[in-house]
Amino acid sequence: MITIKTERMILRPWTDDDAEALYKYASDSRVSELALWPCHDSVEMSRCVIREVFMPNRFSFAMVLKETGEPIGCIGLVPEGVEHYKTLSGEREVGYWIGHPYWGRGLTTEALRALAGFCRDVLRTDSLLITTDRLNRASRRVAEKCGFVKIEDYVYDGIPSTAYRLSFTSPAEL
Repeated sequence: MITIKTERMILRPWTDDDAEALYKYASDSRVSELALWPCHDSVEMSRCVIREVFMPNRFSFAMVLKETGEPIGCIGLVPEGVEHYKTLSGEREVGYWIGHPYWGRGLTTEALRALAGFCRDVLRTDSLLITTDRLNRASRRVAEKCGFVKIEDYVYDGIPSTAYRLSFTSPAEL
């Protein structure tokens, strides 16, 4: 089981026991709208997402606050073959979201820095890609604070989007 520790969080695999916490944040339309997925309408729906989406992806992590032990968001690698932008050889796409009460606290930036370090040092990826809804300023800002560079504005499934890249083959500070 892969776990990644940061100053305030533990990034760890999702479990069935996380369904209520996931529902608590994924049922908030402010979160789902910017993350571009359906708002969760029940704990059972959240449990199905954990079982069918998160658990099969060994690089999908619950962002768990050390202080409370509660999952408050998710960060991980998009499964190969379902990326939202064409990846380069040796590149993986990252996705993330965090519950509304935790917006603006630097937690997603902290998690992304830790995941990027894991991808560079353990997985030996050459680069990471992030795609965001162009309206999601906070997500774009997280990418920029972690050293990702804008590569293109484009449209994905009718949604104006922006792609960012972090290359590990050139000097970059995480």
